[in-house]
Amino acid sequence: MNELQSLEDVYNKKIFRIPDYQRGYAWGEKQLIDFWDDLVSLDGNRLHYTGVLSIKVVPEEKWQSWDDERWLIEKRRFIPYSIVDGQQRLTTTSIFLQCLVEAIVKLPENVDLKDDEIYIGSYNLKEIKEKFIVVSQPPLHAIKTYKFGYEVDNPSFEFLRHKVYNEPNAGKIDETFYTLNLENAKSFFQENINVILDESGTDILEELYVKLTQKFMFNLYDIGDDFDVFVAFETMNNRGKKLSDLELLKNRLIYLTSLYSDTEVKENDRNAIRKNINQAWREVYYQLGRNKLNPLNDDEFLRAHWVMYFKYSRKKGDDYIRFLLDEYFSPKKVLEKVEVKVDSLAKIKEQTEIDTDDEDEAFMDDEPIIVMTSKLQIKEINDYVLSLKSAAKHWYNTFNPEDNNDLSQKESVLLDKLNRIGIGYFRPLVMAAFCSSSVSENDRITLLNNIERFIFVVFRLSRAMSNYRNSSYFNVTRELYNGQKSVNDVLNLLKDDLKWTTQENGNYKYSYFKDYIYRKFKSGGTGFYGWNGLRYFLFEYEEELMQRRNQPKISWKYFVKSAKDKVSIEHVYPQTATADCWHIGYEDLSDERKKYYNGSLGNLLPLSSSINSSLQNDCFKIKKNVKKDDKGKVIRSGYSNGSYSEQEVAAEPQWGPEEIEKRGLKLLAFMELRWQINLGSDEDKKDLLHLLGTTGLEQSK
Repeated sequence: MNELQSLEDVYNKKIFRIPDYQRGYAWGEKQLIDFWDDLVSLDGNRLHYTGVLSIKVVPEEKWQSWDDERWLIEKRRFIPYSIVDGQQRLTTTSIFLQCLVEAIVKLPENVDLKDDEIYIGSYNLKEIKEKFIVVSQPPLHAIKTYKFGYEVDNPSFEFLRHKVYNEPNAGKIDETFYTLNLENAKSFFQENINVILDESGTDILEELYVKLTQKFMFNLYDIGDDFDVFVAFETMNNRGKKLSDLELLKNRLIYLTSLYSDTEVKENDRNAIRKNINQAWREVYYQLGRNKLNPLNDDEFLRAHWVMYFKYSRKKGDDYIRFLLDEYFSPKKVLEKVEVKVDSLAKIKEQTEIDTDDEDEAFMDDEPIIVMTSKLQIKEINDYVLSLKSAAKHWYNTFNPEDNNDLSQKESVLLDKLNRIGIGYFRPLVMAAFCSSSVSENDRITLLNNIERFIFVVFRLSRAMSNYRNSSYFNVTRELYNGQKSVNDVLNLLKDDLKWTTQENGNYKYSYFKDYIYRKFKSGGTGFYGWNGLRYFLFEYEEELMQRRNQPKISWKYFVKSAKDKVSIEHVYPQTATADCWHIGYEDLSDERKKYYNGSLGNLLPLSSSINSSLQNDCFKIKKNVKKDDKGKVIRSGYSNGSYSEQEVAAEPQWGPEEIEKRGLKLLAFMELRWQINLGSDEDKKDLLHLLGTTGLEQSK
């Protein structure tokens, strides 16, 4: 470990590259704020210890293939280094310096000036850029060599050059979860530099530059050749943010490729598989970060793929990564050799001019050949990596089915339904159905339909625990993926696991749901309003009405507000029916019966706009119609101009107990047809609606 060095010392005669086994840029808002606060608040007369930078010299056989860097190494004797630990801090300093340079260039006094004509204090901009950012090869300056960057195979290579350093580019640049972090970091520093510039004036730019390059101190640790950088990467403390499991796994797989002997794996094959690993991780991080507003969790994806590819255990937490790192992809399985007998294959003898037939030679050819090979074949690594790469797209698609060209219209619709209802533990199974080449589109559609029905009947109606039979479906996920089970096998499993919800006469055993709703009435008086499947059910009913007219009237977004307010669900007969108009038809009912009607399914209506929440205690006739102010401006929509469900209710001349019961029965009839269940007679359905024996005015105080 050397003495403390400033950033200026660190960069002196060096080129830094982040190797392919490293993760991408992972710092988020918290780490950026800490960095900024350290920089701004630092007393200019003091030093700030920033941490350890662990680096390793890049061997010549590797940098000789670096087209953009070779001239700087050979002609100016710069030393190329791989960053083993500390890349997050070094990346951050590089992004900040780029933002600082851009801020300097944009100053009014620097407009139209060349870099060598621009100064901040006594520091020349051209010298700053060449010292920390980029050097151009003279005399034509056609080659730009960046002092800091990624190796070409790293997914962030192009993004850093073109989106952070602003190098012109005409092609498409892949974006990943990590490139999003790079983008966010640049935006963060640009914004904060502009703010402090407005507050403190241009002198602050020189002050920030001096603090960062001369006052931020590092321990620079040069790792020797006898030290394994892959092991170092796994074991070193990565300050700022813990490595994800996916990041650790990438490093491990690249490391394993280096352990095979040259007799086992040819160098070309080794490089090809290493390239596959980098391409796979590039694809994985692209898919996980594809939706910038809702990036997907990488460890969640890795666990789901593990379930599909290897196994499932009931353990929670890190069981999957412990299997991957400690068992399957363990260095021990590469280093430990086993004997393998290679049986003689049928010989094909070329016709030659010389007869080389020899009895002893022929005898020897029939002997099996003994080969020493690793327990873990490199092909197994490659197969796993290719599977991971392929699965990433399908994983993304299960979360983002809308406007997705990878999916058929029916697949997109069904996946959207599963996301709305809550797909739960079926997502790995769905991914496997898309990954398996033996599963057709029609089979997938059938499977998705049956999964949706299973979730609704088992979990939303019959109130099974959320982990009901999950082990079975995790296990069948792997079997479907590897061809041991077909979609029909999965369908039979779903059918068998539904038997407990059906009576001997074939009717749905609604007692579980009835008891649940009864508890909702007794505990909080909410009834069906407190059912966690209500919004999905009412939206599906609205979709059914929409199919008849082919014009959407209401969006799912109105159904996904917080469970606390539920403002998108209207009680037609109000919860607090204080207006005189609501006494008609209900005046002879007990308070308990009024509560039952209020919370019954037929009284609940999805609204097409949150503005309708203002309806509340209004009379039914008022609720139905548009409300305008004195100037004729619409201040509230009415049922008649709302969703198809609202229009259906608005067609009723009045809203009393009979209408609530009638609509409730109609909704249950839809439920029967939609999810292929039999709820029995009308009396059974009234019982389920909690209205048995309360039709009209039968139940008086």
